[in-house]
Amino acid sequence: MSTPRRFTQLDVFTATPLKGNPLAVVHDAQGLDDAQMAAFARWTNLSETTFLLPTTDAAADYRVRIFTPGGELPFAGHPTLGSCQAWLASGGVARGTGEVVQECGVGLVRIRRDGARLAFAAPPLRRSGAVDAETLVHIARSLRVERSAIRASQWVDNGPGWVAVMLGSRDEVLALRPDFVAMQGLKLGVVAPCGPGHDAQFEVRAFVPTLGVPEDPVTGSLNAGLAQWLIGAGLAPQRYVAAQGTALGRDGRVFVERIGDDTWIGGDSVIVVRGEVAL
Repeated sequence: MSTPRRFTQLDVFTATPLKGNPLAVVHDAQGLDDAQMAAFARWTNLSETTFLLPTTDAAADYRVRIFTPGGELPFAGHPTLGSCQAWLASGGVARGTGEVVQECGVGLVRIRRDGARLAFAAPPLRRSGAVDAETLVHIARSLRVERSAIRASQWVDNGPGWVAVMLGSRDEVLALRPDFVAMQGLKLGVVAPCGPGHDAQFEVRAFVPTLGVPEDPVTGSLNAGLAQWLIGAGLAPQRYVAAQGTALGRDGRVFVERIGDDTWIGGDSVIVVRGEVAL
């Protein structure tokens, strides 16, 4: 017999419904096994579906498992913000003051509240540094651009496996029509400066065909890795806004701020659907 469980669906990295990245959240998910979680994530067919669970670490306020249609992730950004928003909206109360602590596959992630907006502290990179020549050729072929169009590159992996490249302009980023077959094996972020006249300083796109999501609308984990790279390399200021989702008809905004040793990745979230699911 199916057990009814609370369900929330949010739009993340936007304050306007249908303009960000949707997230499905199943509350009180204890009792569901891996296969059931994976099957439900495939069924929602969203870039991510999360499951809220009791903590195993006394320092955490809640635990989350994060699934794409193609499998489980140890960490992802828009599921972190959206899951926290859903947890708070359902009556969750943080043990500490000022911050919520999420437990997930990469460990503990701190989340701070800035009015209605939430921001998470970017987790340490699992892999950083230069991208080898062979991978850069693979990336250029996948993006259908000349190798010379790639102005800079870096591994920015904080769990999902991100590698990132910078192009010369926002127009170049928005013009991309990738070859997703050639891209297999890559989880690829692309960034470029917007130039004057835009409310955002950078335009971002995220391509993850190996996870069943050819292009992710707005991506917190990628923006976290990008921020650590760009700010650390002097390619971005200590505080900036990134736009993402433009090519998909979305209008996502990611608010980045470096404070001391922490890089905070923030965004608005809006609840679109509340109800129950029978799993």
